[in-house]
Amino acid sequence: MNRRIFVVLVGLCAAVGLYAQDTPPDTPQQAPAAGAGRGGRGGAAAANADPQPYDTVITKDTKSTKGIFTVHQKRETFYYEIPKSELGKEFLWNSQISKTAIGVGYGGAQLAEMVVRWELKGNRVLLLDVNYSLTADPKSPIAMAVKNANNDAIIMAFPVAAFAKDGAPVIDVTRLFTTDVAEFSARQHLGAAGVDATRSFIEHIAPFSENVEAEVTMTYTNSGGRGAAAGGGRGGGLGGGTMRGSSATVVLHHSMVRLPEKPMMPRLFDNRVGYFTTRTMDFTHNEYKVDNVQYIARWRLDKKDPNAALSDPVKPIVYYIDAATPVKWVPWLIKGVEDVRHSVIRWLPSTTENASGPHISDPRTGEILNADIQFYHNVMVLARDWYFTQVGPLDPRAQKLPLPDDLMGRLLEYVVCHEVGHTLGFQHNMKASSEYPFEKIRDPKWVHEMGHTPSIMDYSRFNYVAQPEDHIALEDLVPRIGPYDIWATKWGYAPIPGAKTPDEEKATLNKWAKEQDDKPWLRFSTANSAGSDPGDETEAVGDADAVKATTLGVKNLQRVEKMLMTATAWKEGETYDDLNEMYGRVISQWQTEMNHVTQIVGGFNSQEKAIGQEGRIFSLVEKDRQAEAVKFLVDNAFTTPMWLIDEEILRRIEAVGALDRIHNAQQAVLTSLLNSARFGRLIEQETLDGTRAYSPVEFLSTVRKGVWKELDAPAVKVDAYRRGLQRSYLTLVNAKINAAAPAPAPVVPAGEEPAPAPGGRGGRGGGAPGDEKGMYRSELKALSASITAALAKTTDHETKAHLEASRDEIAKILDPKFLPAAPAAAAAGGGRGGVFYKNR
Repeated sequence: MNRRIFVVLVGLCAAVGLYAQDTPPDTPQQAPAAGAGRGGRGGAAAANADPQPYDTVITKDTKSTKGIFTVHQKRETFYYEIPKSELGKEFLWNSQISKTAIGVGYGGAQLAEMVVRWELKGNRVLLLDVNYSLTADPKSPIAMAVKNANNDAIIMAFPVAAFAKDGAPVIDVTRLFTTDVAEFSARQHLGAAGVDATRSFIEHIAPFSENVEAEVTMTYTNSGGRGAAAGGGRGGGLGGGTMRGSSATVVLHHSMVRLPEKPMMPRLFDNRVGYFTTRTMDFTHNEYKVDNVQYIARWRLDKKDPNAALSDPVKPIVYYIDAATPVKWVPWLIKGVEDVRHSVIRWLPSTTENASGPHISDPRTGEILNADIQFYHNVMVLARDWYFTQVGPLDPRAQKLPLPDDLMGRLLEYVVCHEVGHTLGFQHNMKASSEYPFEKIRDPKWVHEMGHTPSIMDYSRFNYVAQPEDHIALEDLVPRIGPYDIWATKWGYAPIPGAKTPDEEKATLNKWAKEQDDKPWLRFSTANSAGSDPGDETEAVGDADAVKATTLGVKNLQRVEKMLMTATAWKEGETYDDLNEMYGRVISQWQTEMNHVTQIVGGFNSQEKAIGQEGRIFSLVEKDRQAEAVKFLVDNAFTTPMWLIDEEILRRIEAVGALDRIHNAQQAVLTSLLNSARFGRLIEQETLDGTRAYSPVEFLSTVRKGVWKELDAPAVKVDAYRRGLQRSYLTLVNAKINAAAPAPAPVVPAGEEPAPAPGGRGGRGGGAPGDEKGMYRSELKALSASITAALAKTTDHETKAHLEASRDEIAKILDPKFLPAAPAAAAAGGGRGGVFYKNR
């Protein structure tokens, strides 16, 4: 990049509101008496009242604070004096839950992000919701039609209480904040029925040179006294909940910041590079059709010296570390910030194992105006458990709990650095971890220079592929900023000399994007891959070859299993809770790695491309590689992993549960493998690619024989673990055969285009064609015959009972009038597992 980005870190400070530039009043207002201080709430009389002389409204006992608006406070009533120069200007309004109640989410939850405008109309001021979903060049003939189709909604109308000498209207805005305004209400987020105005009041409103910040205590109620299911407020949230009891009191923070009068020149989005976007339906960008125009989200970083190769920015970005952050972790969070020169961190007292990096953008251009990192306290537990289960055998510091502070701090630094990427505008790049040659992630020199994944924006945690004999340096086990991150920053932020419009930048941006052809590690997840790319997986390391990666990963897990007893016995007199948790994490990690192998079946290797780049976007995963993956699963996932069953552990954590633990993990892998969308891809691959494709018949037969392999033995005996797996197989197949029929496709009126199919980036997409039901019926018939033959070869009572019951179950599945239909949802199969770091 030919610019330098600076960070201004303001050490520890009290929790700040968005865009806060000075210290707001710190004395909350007392709750008004019922019905008091509501100046102008509802009623025709208030709406029709004539403006009064200024001095009778803004009296000597009124406290006034000047800023972009002048805010007047008279006891519990608040007035805005809006300069005439600010009328008609556009502001970004953002509402968040600043303080919350137990059971209804966490502080920082987003309620609204919208553009508003204040307009004077006679003796009223209107607060308008400005929508940029439809746009057109104001000079174009269609601009008026677009405006008429996108009329601004009135959020609230305010009678003018008085006019200042310069003509500025003065309005009472108390009811804007203390009543339930739908556009930025927390009611749905909390699952509430309404607002109690007698227990709701404004804490303070503080104006600054570019913004106005308001904090309001709101009490929400449920008439029935029981919490309702929480919905999502406008703009989405960070996790709602259910109110406990009949009331919940929360503090809302409303931030109103003036949008730049001279908008930043936007940069057009490209599917080949992973940025968040703002979008609009532009009626003039394409002369033939309405164009879905997307601009990337990025900060405005204009150079102070336009002629310098490197320059300080005109406006450096100021970030804060919340005072609630535990002191000993602050230096590590600062390191996480300094890694990429950007961050703001809010520490939340939550048991949620999560972190997120939302940001707020100008919808006209994508300019990021503010960014946050929501850091949930128990994400430290998640980072600890990941490190221990993935690379514990490689790091002597991790072989005894608790982890030392220097290691724990490094893990927090990694988490912060990932979330900082989101505050810069970056999406996740799950494809990154599959773009290095597999052997390189065990090469100490390569890993030291390039990392084990090209992007910190991947969900590629710690290098579980590395083995003790590889001698990977401890600092290189943790992801860091990689070549993709550096390249994508240049693509999104570097100025392009001579370009005056977004379209004039396209040629240069396309040239940069084509560097991905020769450097695979610069690639981003493929749009519309619908979950078909086995290299586009979460929680994966080395998924260029998931079979090899999982083989080595399991070796490390076996080492971890042997460490569990000593590692968790860290303090005499404590419970075995850590042993229980870590044992569960080991099984979960095993399941995760096995699921990476399932993604190979029915898969496509992919690279996002644009016109002018040679080759196809999607190419078939080789038949032999798919067959190898199924065999690996039969031998490793569906053969009981006896190394996971350690009585010394089990008898310290539970009286019963070992069978269920193994059964649930195996069932999850089998569910993923038999996913209907995966089977649909196998059918289509065979149809289009013929003998080059992996046969669906061979796939189903191999899985059946692998799950039921005891049936071919000279003497048949099936143990309890295998019986559970086989019952799961029958349950899944029943769901395939007897699932409710899908709804018919909607009828499209003549002359209209059908709605686009679901899917898109990150979607699983697709589904099983009609062949699935028939092929599974054939498998069950073959299985029934094998069970009949096997019954003659068993003398084991449990095995005989299991096989007879299985044969009866098959008969019922094949003749569904004897068996209730399986719910359609059961056929959906397994997804990718949990998502931990939310992006917005």
